Amino acid sequence: MNNAIFSFPLPNNEPVKSYLNGSPERVTLENELKRQSSIQLDIPLIIGGKEVRTGNTGKVVMPHDHHHLLATYHKAGEKEVKMAIECAMEAHKQWSELEWTTRAAILLKVADLLAGKYRAVINAATMLGQSKNFFQAEIDSACELIDFLRYNVSFASKLYAFQPKSAAGQINSVEYRALEGFVFAVSPFNFTSIASNLNMSPVLMGNTTLWKPATTAILSNYYLMQVYMEAGLPAGVINFLPGSGSVIGKYAIESPHLAGIHFTGSCATFNTLWKQVGENLGNYVSYPRLAGETGGKDFIFVHPSSDAKAVSTAAFCGAFEFQGQKCSAASRMYAPASLWPAVLEDMKKMVKEVKMGDVCDPDNYINAVIDETSFDNIASYIDYARNSKDAEIVIGGKCDKTKGYFVEPTVILTTDPHFKSMKEEIFGPVLTVYVYKDADVDAAVELCNTTSPYGLTGAVFGQDRVAVQNISDKLRYAAGNFYINDKPTGAVVGMQPFGGSRASGTNDKAGGEFNLIRWAIPRTIKETLVSPTDYRYPYMKE
Repeated sequence: MNNAIFSFPLPNNEPVKSYLNGSPERVTLENELKRQSSIQLDIPLIIGGKEVRTGNTGKVVMPHDHHHLLATYHKAGEKEVKMAIECAMEAHKQWSELEWTTRAAILLKVADLLAGKYRAVINAATMLGQSKNFFQAEIDSACELIDFLRYNVSFASKLYAFQPKSAAGQINSVEYRALEGFVFAVSPFNFTSIASNLNMSPVLMGNTTLWKPATTAILSNYYLMQVYMEAGLPAGVINFLPGSGSVIGKYAIESPHLAGIHFTGSCATFNTLWKQVGENLGNYVSYPRLAGETGGKDFIFVHPSSDAKAVSTAAFCGAFEFQGQKCSAASRMYAPASLWPAVLEDMKKMVKEVKMGDVCDPDNYINAVIDETSFDNIASYIDYARNSKDAEIVIGGKCDKTKGYFVEPTVILTTDPHFKSMKEEIFGPVLTVYVYKDADVDAAVELCNTTSPYGLTGAVFGQDRVAVQNISDKLRYAAGNFYINDKPTGAVVGMQPFGGSRASGTNDKAGGEFNLIRWAIPRTIKETLVSPTDYRYPYMKE
């Protein structure tokens, strides 16, 4: 047995490759894009390490060319979910008792495989299946995913090293046990890295998972599952279950062995899962851990002392990168009347410069939104603004789903601070702006704090640092990730642990130590070296 005490230092973040024309990474990725575009996969369930095909299938298409079929996937039903639970529980026996450094070694191998051999594969799948451009795929499915794996090993090292004080005649310790059951991992379409971390964070701590991938991210998630297995992840530790969320969720939540839910998605879905868990509390072996990130209505607050160019750049990038389909995307902005004309004019120039289209063309900054349901929802908000007396569309507003689900970067200007698109999450390239009088900055801050039920990300701009601090203090609970003079997106693992509260979730901070502790149940152990043999208190012996 290896009895060395391991300490994994904090790693360096994975460097973002440039993908300049003719560079090795660009050539490799373009070749992989062509390869994946020319084939159609048949994607099975993976339960207990074995491929399972149900015959009940769905289709994976390119959002930017929805006539192009990338894959057919098989859907899980009751039988397959119950089979996956059995496999997860069987694998739990060995995996939870395995030396944690062995688990860590597997995660680190996954990271190295994705950094090298499979970097182009996972990026291409994310680009084609989720309509991300070169840069957005690189920072997500390569860099952030790799960072999650490597940093979590270091965080786990610190966590396991934390031990209580011992005293004379006794030895005290804490054992960090895996949860007593399986974790239900429900992942979103927008970040391949999040899909991985929702599984790998609990897995590192000795847990096994049932993985319900988003239907619109199945291609990249399937490739991930293959990399996990190549890295040596034992059968049954992660069970890959594409299909209907309501079907998979029903049988996962009914199981007495449900030990936790690790979730990223909509408020409505997380609320439903929470209610279902509540209805089944009497059936569980233990109270399930519920960790969820559920979305946001993220803001940029602009103080009159701000630099207009910095504001316009942050608003443009924060609202329109990856078509606004980030939980952290800027969706509402409060701008002073003195600066708004300059900010608007600069944003108009940027919108005229950018191109929109296929992800395989690196000149396209804007790509497609994920599917027709999302497209129709986004278009409905734009139409609502177009027909409202309280708003006008000052940038963009056109939508076209003839070939792909394309929505122009859109800015809505409203005179109503409680306008529908100032309050409700849209999850698309739509930024709504409310212009306030410079003298009314305090009232505008209060509107920013109270208008939306969410509390995920937000940013404040201003050159008056004292004023910025005052605004930051007033918006203390308005965002779990807060930015000063920067866009409210782009959290980096190990630097800005990510998550919010209010209607944005349980704020368990992916990318930090806080998340890992949710997937362990500590056991405190006291060993007395020489046991007492007399019941009497000292004064009774006189």
